[in-house]
Parts: sequence; structure tokens; C-alpha cells
Amino acid sequence: MAKLYFKYGAMGSSKSASVLITKFNYEERGMGVWLIKPSLDTRDGVGTVKSRIGLEADGYAVTPEADIFAEFVSRKDIHVIIADECQFFTAAQVDQLRRIVDEFDIPVLCFGLRTDFLTHLFEGSRRLFEVADSISEIKTICSCGNKAIVNARIDGEGNVLTDGGQIMIGGNDSYIAMCHSCWKRAIEKD
Repeated sequence: MAKLYFKYGAMGSSKSASVLITKFNYEERGMGVWLIKPSLDTRDGVGTVKSRIGLEADGYAVTPEADIFAEFVSRKDIHVIIADECQFFTAAQVDQLRRIVDEFDIPVLCFGLRTDFLTHLFEGSRRLFEVADSISEIKTICSCGNKAIVNARIDGEGNVLTDGGQIMIGGNDSYIAMCHSCWKRAIEKD
């Protein structure tokens, strides 16, 4: 019986590397992989999944209006769906992934952030917490050594920001993973 998986972690927890390693493992066994990610994330190119350790693969860019279920049924020889940056999917798109698991018995592995820079759930993440069969955390650490859970948004000088829109695409130049205690101290300084 296939499952809908949600594997979440803070920035820098090697989620994209895990996506690419998982893709390799399925393909090495001759299985068809449909690698998808939201078109909103253009940091490494539309549809490109790239990890900080240098692994990279082309995937299918899912627009916010796209019907993932309809796109899936038009494809052949898919044994697994692997999604990167799933926090940017709409709730309806997560429901479409859930439907694929239920109706086609195809596993769907979603990797992404739990919360934004103000510790609020993303729409896609919220829905995955509600409907995923398996939820697991990919851990990383804060500079103090504690487990990081906050995706702190930083400016060019490394100051932690507390205003702005929920979505701002960026990497190590824009975000740093922090434990909650360090993040609270950083935002209380300002």
C-alpha cells in the first residue's frame, strides 16, 4: 500500500540532496520517477532541483494553477512521485497528490519546509501535515549546536528580519537555520 510522505526540515537540512538521492535509488532499480517542484522556486532554474553539495537534476515545474492529478494520468511508467519545495504547492495540489496515492497506489514523497521566516506554516506544508500518511523531520543544527527549527531571513549584513512577504526565494545569502532560542534573541535585539 503506497503512502503520502512529508519529509520536512529547516533550511540547510539537505532536503534537496535527499530528493536527488531518493530519485537515484528508484532509477537504479529501473523504476520511473516523476520529479516535480513548484515553478515559483526559480533559484536554480525553473524545474531544476539542485543541492548545496552539487547534485542536480531537471524536474517538472508545477505552476500554482496546475492540476497535478491530471498531469500525472497523462504520463506513462511512473512508479513514484518525488516533490521538492512542496511547501509552495497549494492545498488543492497536495490533495491531488493524495488522490494519486489513493487511486493509483503510487508513493508520493514530498520534501520541504515546515514554516516560513516568522514560524508560520506554509499552505502546502499545512495540508501535508493534515493528510500525509508519514511525517518525518530531516534535522539540522543551529550555530549554537541545538536543533534548528526556524528559517531565519537575514539581510546583507546578517541581521535577522521580521517583516516582508511570506515567500522570498533565496539560499544561504537570504536565510539561516536557527534554534528557536537563538532566533528569539536575534529578533529581540532589534
